[in-house]
Amino acid sequence: QVRLVESGGGLVQAGGSLRLSCAASGRTFSNYGMGWFRQAPGKEREFVAAITRSSGTTFYADSVKGRFTISRDNAKNTVFLQMNTLKPEDTAVYYCAGDISGSIYYTGSYNYWGQGTQVTVSS
Repeated sequence: QVRLVESGGGLVQAGGSLRLSCAASGRTFSNYGMGWFRQAPGKEREFVAAITRSSGTTFYADSVKGRFTISRDNAKNTVFLQMNTLKPEDTAVYYCAGDISGSIYYTGSYNYWGQGTQVTVSS
């Protein structure tokens, strides 16, 4: 069992930056591919970014490519999402997810989820 806890959300002006963290419990964190999703009010949860177990490969949604960076520190059981040049349309609850079985873009492929952290970008 893995428990995921996100932090780092908040209110920021457009053009600003935030860094989200996701701390994982459990001893096998390094065995899991990890991802970030987001859900805006009235919308479905959507894929943002994912990273392989060894950090060798990263994946991004087109909407965040070039602005967001996913990384992980397996020694600290933590995955990060650096978000730069934020836009009002990035406003959402951001969720950390892990243990991928299937497509990285699909919520059903992830076995573990955090509780989410709110990101609000003002114009």
